[in-house]
Amino acid sequence: MRETLTRSLSGLVYILLLIGATLYSLDSFLLLFGLFLVVCTAEFCDLVNLKKPILIVLAVGGYVLFSYFNTFNTTNDWLLVGATLFVSIKLIIFLFSEKRQKVDKQSKYVYLIGYIVLPFIILTKIPFESTVFNPKILIGIFILIWTNDTFAYIVGKSIGKRKLYEKISPKKTIEGFLGGLIFAVISSVFIALYFIGQPVYIWIILALISGIFGTIGDLIESKFKRIAGVKDSGKIMPGHGGILDRLDSIIFVSPFIFLFYQILNYA
Repeated sequence: MRETLTRSLSGLVYILLLIGATLYSLDSFLLLFGLFLVVCTAEFCDLVNLKKPILIVLAVGGYVLFSYFNTFNTTNDWLLVGATLFVSIKLIIFLFSEKRQKVDKQSKYVYLIGYIVLPFIILTKIPFESTVFNPKILIGIFILIWTNDTFAYIVGKSIGKRKLYEKISPKKTIEGFLGGLIFAVISSVFIALYFIGQPVYIWIILALISGIFGTIGDLIESKFKRIAGVKDSGKIMPGHGGILDRLDSIIFVSPFIFLFYQILNYA
């Protein structure tokens, strides 16, 4: 009972902090996610045994440069997305590879940049319509991911029988994955109509992207934790683990969502 209460309270604080900072102003949003980047960089360095101090400084430097001072540079945005998607493909291959159970030193740095740092930078670019900051876009995406995760757990625990990828995440089931996806799509309709005011089809596609790639992102982090022999990426959130445990889905999803919005703009 006490553990459940602790988990609920820490989760509530996290959600209120995230939503509050995102809605309050662009500066508070960038500051909060900059702090999240610092913690996630430290947690990932611990998982793969990299030295933290200088890498954290470099990560923050890149974040400040591209999120604060280079916000609306189309060429840079495409380069960032291209590099991140390249690493994302490497990570998907890494996830499903039977042979690779260790990460070489060069790959550790590549993954730190393309799996942690660049996705955070891209994440700060998603809630913009042209040059106008619209925090509801990012909050809507978080709601999709939270809905997917919650109902994947509920459906999987209730009727889940077939394992999704047992070697990496024994508790995830195919039924849970499909259940989470269905409820994310349902919630996307309400988000589009009553929260964002954008076409429903856009948010249905965003729900599918978030559900599918968010699950892959969660599995990728689970593989890193399995290799490291730990249950959680950190201990900053009582009952939940680390910040990376909470953001693993959204950071992996972010380049795919950003690419989708760019395709919409050009179409």
